[in-house]
Amino acid sequence: MPADAKPITSVWTRPHRPQREQLTREQIVTATIELLDAEGVEALSMRKLGTRLKAGATSLYRHVANRDELIQLAVDDVFGELDPPVTATHRTWRTAAARAAIDLRAMVLRHPWVGPELGQVGLLHVGPNAVRMTSGLLAQFQAAGFPAGEEDQAAGALMSYVVGIATSEAAYLSLVARSGVPEREWLSGHSPDFGKEVDPRQVREDRFAYGLDRMLDGLASRLAPGHDCASHPTGR
Repeated sequence: MPADAKPITSVWTRPHRPQREQLTREQIVTATIELLDAEGVEALSMRKLGTRLKAGATSLYRHVANRDELIQLAVDDVFGELDPPVTATHRTWRTAAARAAIDLRAMVLRHPWVGPELGQVGLLHVGPNAVRMTSGLLAQFQAAGFPAGEEDQAAGALMSYVVGIATSEAAYLSLVARSGVPEREWLSGHSPDFGKEVDPRQVREDRFAYGLDRMLDGLASRLAPGHDCASHPTGR
């Protein structure tokens, strides 16, 4: 590592000792997410967050080492919004996996900054909420009966599809929001062929559902006869 390089620390690899003061880690994380949702990752700084919390930077550094750790905590906190699949059988794996995918997409759309950040956190930076969700999804593929060693790859492929398409969708919605006009009006102005009677939100829902079903179809093709689930839970 170059002498001037700064290694990215992980908030999960060192113990957290709650401080005897009014400001808590939970308050810091909540304020961090509010700032990220409103202004994006580029706007996040220890000084700006301290101002938002009416606290000095010293108070923040008692809980986190730097900005990177703030983002790690924020990423894991929003994963806590998801309910991980709990029941795993070869008959219900597809329905459970689809439900997890739909919930993950909704979470990324609520927090547009999280998609790009997921590509930058390594295994050391994954927190307990993210582990709980990914472990629940992995259990679905294990119960489905995938060939040995493919469960991780199947779960990873599904999450990559969801995070990828949801990140693009979130960026598009942010662009529309900055225009100050409704999505339907924005599309009419930029796509002359777009019908005014078409619901753009439903179009986005249908596109996601189509891709999700095709992804699950492909994964299901890896299962032995009798382990596939013929139903398409997303309705395609």
